[in-house]
Amino acid sequence: MTGVIRVLENHGASVYIDKKDPSLPPYVNKETAASLKSRIKQSRKFVLLATQNSKDSKWVPWELGVADGFKTLRNIALIPTVEDNHRDNWTDWEYLGLYDRIVWGKFKEKSKSEWMVWDKRENSAVALNLWLTR
Repeated sequence: MTGVIRVLENHGASVYIDKKDPSLPPYVNKETAASLKSRIKQSRKFVLLATQNSKDSKWVPWELGVADGFKTLRNIALIPTVEDNHRDNWTDWEYLGLYDRIVWGKFKEKSKSEWMVWDKRENSAVALNLWLTR
């Protein structure tokens, strides 16, 4: 997770991680949900680190649903943590295919790879730093 945080921060993001928020209680309650909703609503972008273990979480789909309710699809992206993040079989949740992915790749007109936000449906991408500031 540290590497993902570094990538986002190096591209201009201010990263909030609920597990590292000392203001959240150690147990889940209504105040936890209200605080997370408020944080998600205040943020300009929502990035979900999607791991193989995410499917076992009860909070990950809830947080994504909250973000989806407050933001447009263009302001939500996933970082799939698998060997090949361009493949479709990286998750058991088919609805995650609705969202753009943050991937390491190369634009046709450039010689070097870089972090980008890839829209699979349109097969288009934008540089991560540009996406974060839009």
